[in-house]
Amino acid sequence: MSDSSASSIIYIILELLIAVFSVLGNVLVCWAVCLNSNLQSITNFFVVSLAVADIAVGVLAIPFSIVISIGFCCNFYGCLFIACFVLVLTQSSIFSLLAIAIDRYIAIKLPLRYNSLVTGERARGIIAICWVLSIIIGLTPMMGWHKLTESDKKTCPPNLVKCLFEEVVVMDYMVYFNFFGCVLIPLLLMLAIYLCIFMAARHQLKLMEVKALHGEKSRSTLQKEVQAAKSLAIIVGLFAVCWLPLHIINCFTLFCPQCARPPAWIMYVAIILSHTNSVINPFIYAYRIREFRQTFRRIIWRNILGRQERFDRDGRVRSSTYNSITDSIRLKANSLSIDLFTDHSSNSSESGPAHISHVGGGLVAVSHPPLSVVISHCPLHALRQTQFPIGDHLDFTEQQQQQRDCAGPESVEDKGKENLSSAQLASLLNKRIKKSGFSELEKVS
Repeated sequence: MSDSSASSIIYIILELLIAVFSVLGNVLVCWAVCLNSNLQSITNFFVVSLAVADIAVGVLAIPFSIVISIGFCCNFYGCLFIACFVLVLTQSSIFSLLAIAIDRYIAIKLPLRYNSLVTGERARGIIAICWVLSIIIGLTPMMGWHKLTESDKKTCPPNLVKCLFEEVVVMDYMVYFNFFGCVLIPLLLMLAIYLCIFMAARHQLKLMEVKALHGEKSRSTLQKEVQAAKSLAIIVGLFAVCWLPLHIINCFTLFCPQCARPPAWIMYVAIILSHTNSVINPFIYAYRIREFRQTFRRIIWRNILGRQERFDRDGRVRSSTYNSITDSIRLKANSLSIDLFTDHSSNSSESGPAHISHVGGGLVAVSHPPLSVVISHCPLHALRQTQFPIGDHLDFTEQQQQQRDCAGPESVEDKGKENLSSAQLASLLNKRIKKSGFSELEKVS
């Protein structure tokens, strides 16, 4: 086996692996944004657009690159379309990254006007414009800026050409228009934007330290914005690192035609590096952005592996002694605070207190199943967790009888005690809810 054949086989295997991981990783990104409402922000609209472009790289662009590297015989314009398709996706990725940079710039420089300037409708319109422009820029060679190659009668039938990238796409287009105009300029703009973002954030943080402006909450919010901007800046930097080698090789090809052509394996490495960019973004999200990391974990454990781990709404694993997924309801009304739990597990045999919280100097203990609640005004050190289903009796006692109450409802004397039926309890809770401004009790998963 010749060196070129071995290089081709290794190249094809690596490209297929990149395609698989690119599709899986970026589908996970889109899935996470759909699943977690906390990730459904304007910025992540552009992240999803970037992920869609990377999915298309794995599904279409990489197979096209493999085919065109072999040099098969096909119609000229069919070959030209295959060669240009990856340029469409590259341009879409660049525009998505530029839109993200501008979005982060507005969020940090104009935080009070961000919600009015950056809306979901405008974001969708910008994404649509980015894709239309990407298609126009990427398919420009099909409008006439191409190298019309005559049929090679020695290797291909009449009216067919041997499909190789440099045989159909001219280097003038690749260097002057595609690289200098549509890749390098946006990358420099993004560099300038992120520098402005970090300088503005640093200035605002210094003001907060000196003048104690806006409070701790605003400072925390700004730090989160800076952290997100750092993560996105890393993505831009990796994009440049992955794509610049291939464009530099194209520049040498154009500006030094008398120079020896680089070996095939160098071209393969440059192409693989450019496609690897479609794989790394999900790993950056998982490593740098906690919300993505938690949601990825939730998807992998629950939806892919089928493990019944317990997660909260953000994807974090709950620390609990129970193995079942539990829905919870928290009720607060006029110093009355109750957590209600409804167990959906069919195999759970345990029943114990699920939550204990301070309420007006006393405590509320809740257990399940069945749905039950205990209200006590005992001090924490004296509380005895007594459980009984709603519908039996609920004892309210005077503050001066706390020591006698702590022995449990079964030992409390009749004096100062009220026994409430389930209907009376429901009426009492409804009244307190209305007084506290709650019109209804909502179930939260």
